[in-house]
Amino acid sequence: MAAPLGSTLRVVIVGAGMGGLATALALAKKGFEHIHVYETASNLGFVGAGIQVAPNLSRVLQNLGVWEYMMGDAVEMKEASIRVSATDEELANVKLTHVAERYGQPHCVAHRSALANALYEGCKAAAPRITFHFCTTVVGVDFDIHGVRVKERDEEGEGHWVDADVVFGADGVKSIVRKYMLARHGEDDDVKDTGQAAYRIMLRRDQLAHDPELLALVESNTTFRWIGAKRHIIAYPISANTIFNISTAQPDVNFAAEPTASWTTRADKRAMLKVYADFCPLVVRMLELVPEGEVCEWKLRVHHPLTTWVEGNVALLGDACHPTLPHLNQGAAQAIEDGAVLGVVMSRLTNKAGVHTGLLVYERLRKARTEHLVEEAAASGRALHLTDPAAQAARDEAFRQVKHGGPNPDRAVDRAVQDLVYGHDCVKDAEERFEEYYAEAKGRE
Repeated sequence: MAAPLGSTLRVVIVGAGMGGLATALALAKKGFEHIHVYETASNLGFVGAGIQVAPNLSRVLQNLGVWEYMMGDAVEMKEASIRVSATDEELANVKLTHVAERYGQPHCVAHRSALANALYEGCKAAAPRITFHFCTTVVGVDFDIHGVRVKERDEEGEGHWVDADVVFGADGVKSIVRKYMLARHGEDDDVKDTGQAAYRIMLRRDQLAHDPELLALVESNTTFRWIGAKRHIIAYPISANTIFNISTAQPDVNFAAEPTASWTTRADKRAMLKVYADFCPLVVRMLELVPEGEVCEWKLRVHHPLTTWVEGNVALLGDACHPTLPHLNQGAAQAIEDGAVLGVVMSRLTNKAGVHTGLLVYERLRKARTEHLVEEAAASGRALHLTDPAAQAARDEAFRQVKHGGPNPDRAVDRAVQDLVYGHDCVKDAEERFEEYYAEAKGRE
């Protein structure tokens, strides 16, 4: 059944990242016909490294009809191996073969570009309902008219206002939409520096082929974690086991003197090797294979929880309202869940006067869940990066007890956390709770 407002509602989405693409596609699938996506970049330029495609994410991708675009790239993970950084001793081995049976989908990993491209292919197939405006930056938001409007500026510097009935800020942790929203209440848009940075690296199978131990890693269906004081490395095969993806987390040393506008940089390979020089020989050999000039370092930033994600007919989603550390592997998944839920909520609205109430329903459905997972990710990072020897020993013993049913200090592979994250069907939840939450929100207006 097509959305009652599908033929009339003017939708503006700011940002064409994972959340923006998912929102555009979810709305188009529900019958919305006037969806405009504004993106500063000249194209989507699909880059990045690996990404975890947990069951809650693949479930949404299937619902959106785009899983088929990335199936060939995905690698099903059979186990997670947590190891001591200095010795390569395995502290815990968590089998993931139960995931498909327990949650209806296997736990996969893939190239980030494969996921983004799948969403983009879905959006292109939905044309002309979705229109992309590349090389266009949103520089203002006007909340004080009937409906809402955004000011966009193209690459020539020309700017004009665009009227809309609803605006979604999917413009990431640097969100301009959030900045204007908070300014209306006199709040500072203070992005929080976590003091952490991450290297993101990919090695091709042929670069590992000369080393049997390293080759075995890329040929496995295992997620590897090497944990050490203030640092850890997570690595796994992607792209049908042809690429070994490596992502790290370490103290933010190189960025410390950079201006706050700096978020990513080409890193010095020698500096990276120095950071991980005390890791086991296997890891050091692996990092030494990275070609000079192919080390990318990211500054990890988050934002304090917002009072609200909604102002009038404007709503935030994804990293614009719940940026997270990568230690739970749920950043992209939660942004895409946001988009899927917006598709459900907006399709239930019957008149434009109810848009604001609908956005409050979306916030009710999503805010508590995402903020809890942000804290779970931070807690997992703290557990992995312990420096006190006694605390480390207690944590390592907890890892060893996982096989006897104990809780896992690495929250991403803890069974109770998996139940919360993987077992959640965001579309079903939105469909079942919409009427109740809409009545509550309407009663508060």
